[in-house]
Amino acid sequence: MTVDAIASEFAQFVTASPTAFHAAAATRDRLVAAGFTELSELDAWPTEPGAYVVVRDGAVIAWRTPTGANATTPFRILGAHTDSPGFRIKPNPTVRVGGWEQLNVEVYGGPILSTWFDRDLRIAGRVVHADGSITFLDTGAVARIPNLAIHLDRGVNTGNEIDRQRHTLPVVGTDGTESGGVDALEWLRGRVGDTAVSWDLFLADTQAPARVGIDGSFLASGRMDNLTSVHAGLRGIVDAPEDTDHIAVFAAFDHEEVGSATPSGAGGPFLEDVLGRVQEGLGATRSEAARAFRASWLLSSDAGHLVHPNHSEKHDPTNRPRPGGGPLLKISANQRYMTEAKGEAVFAAACASAGVPFQPFVNNNTIPGGSTIGPIAATRLGIPTVDIGVGLLSMHSVRELVHVDDLSALHGAVAAFLAG
Repeated sequence: MTVDAIASEFAQFVTASPTAFHAAAATRDRLVAAGFTELSELDAWPTEPGAYVVVRDGAVIAWRTPTGANATTPFRILGAHTDSPGFRIKPNPTVRVGGWEQLNVEVYGGPILSTWFDRDLRIAGRVVHADGSITFLDTGAVARIPNLAIHLDRGVNTGNEIDRQRHTLPVVGTDGTESGGVDALEWLRGRVGDTAVSWDLFLADTQAPARVGIDGSFLASGRMDNLTSVHAGLRGIVDAPEDTDHIAVFAAFDHEEVGSATPSGAGGPFLEDVLGRVQEGLGATRSEAARAFRASWLLSSDAGHLVHPNHSEKHDPTNRPRPGGGPLLKISANQRYMTEAKGEAVFAAACASAGVPFQPFVNNNTIPGGSTIGPIAATRLGIPTVDIGVGLLSMHSVRELVHVDDLSALHGAVAAFLAG
């Protein structure tokens, strides 16, 4: 695919994925359309070669078992995460102040709070019904977190602290107790349906992704951390060869932004369960399964940081990733990223095969930086792991920025890695 085609397809994927639940479902739908067979964790799984996909809540795992796979066939795994920082709607959400109808929300993960103010926001998530069925909700623009006018706060531009409870509640209408007002909870129940008994709902920005820059070389969008990696993994597993000497796997987890310690997070058993069932179908003993894991590789792909032009002192003085320079190879002496020399060689070979450059990334010694699913999954599985990702500006903002050449290069590197 061309750079423009990848950017356009990615923009469509982001728009269809306002929450982790939507991202997992959108990934599954695209895989099924590409010929993958959806499996249920409640059923026995086929043992014959083929392409399969399974969803657990906001996480999704897909794999290709080639003809000739046996008990010691290794895996090549691309790991990513579907969730992004933001706000989740609390139970009993109605708040009424000064004639306004608002929603009580809880901060999810570590968003840059100020970027969510004065944005046109939608409500999205999953709804569980009395019969156990699940549907998805995605409204139009219905909410807005208002800034305080500068006339009422002369220090607004000097870094006033945001109270995460009082200052982040979105306005959705006028007080529902007054004539002409809207009762937010009643409205919400009308949207989820009469049979709904519970839901997991979040706020999401409504602005569509857009190409920006004087030469159109950037893409601005929400949720690029980490849907850039999810989309690259999706395209990579679809394009992976059917017959290889390894089993290609794409695993996109939920809850990375809040620690991954959930059944659908990288710290949970989901990937281990899937790999174990695949190996069981191949007749693997415990010893053979362990041998396969030691010959496997996990590429943990999560967005990273480009040098910020207005805060360049925050970055390492000699390793300074630039826009358009290719995906980042993340390295940390303290193991916040799992890349070591052997893993670097594996990723370098994938980039060479794809004909794309890559850039080393390390943190400034005075700034610890974030971590990824890499250390978590590696600790749980014992599979050698490499940390990579596309470079962004404004990570954890409601709207982030990527160079389209880097987005394309990430796709190429991931596809080459999964192809082996």
